[in-house]
Amino acid sequence: MKKCIILIVLSSTFAHISAQEINWVSLEEAVKLQKKQPRKIIMDMYTVWCGPCKMLDRNTFGNKDVIDYINKYYYAVKFNAEGNDKVTFKGKTYGNPNYDPARAKSRNYPHELSRYFGVNSYPTIVFIDENLEYLAPIIGYKNPQQLELYLKLFKEDLHKELTSQEAFNEYYETFRPEFKNSH
Repeated sequence: MKKCIILIVLSSTFAHISAQEINWVSLEEAVKLQKKQPRKIIMDMYTVWCGPCKMLDRNTFGNKDVIDYINKYYYAVKFNAEGNDKVTFKGKTYGNPNYDPARAKSRNYPHELSRYFGVNSYPTIVFIDENLEYLAPIIGYKNPQQLELYLKLFKEDLHKELTSQEAFNEYYETFRPEFKNSH
């Protein structure tokens, strides 16, 4: 009986640890939350057919260090860049008028919000500041350490000091990641 109780406690503890994930919210919810407590927004622009998007979810957004950092310092939005959701951002409603339901599980037409942010490839991670101003797109798959560089760059407002490609290159070369590879 004692062993059974210990196993139940241990299994529930491990289930809680492995169930930890990023607190994804809608873009509208992130904007509302920002009004109460300003933070930058990180938006994962993905598609359902994109292999690197699935790797980003599994390897990077499933990483404990990434999860902890994003949940502490950002509002996280996951957005299907070829989906059919209606989204209101900065007073304008965006949709996907060419969306084809028959192609819901494959390549579809780009959402108007994707075009607003200039997203042409997937995955693209969009960073938005506390005033809802577009900061930058980070294009392609990034492992936890590669994403860490950008998470800290924008969170600490270091991007404001990097006024040239040379300055960014120096930041990139001297950056020492602290995130681990494990989930």
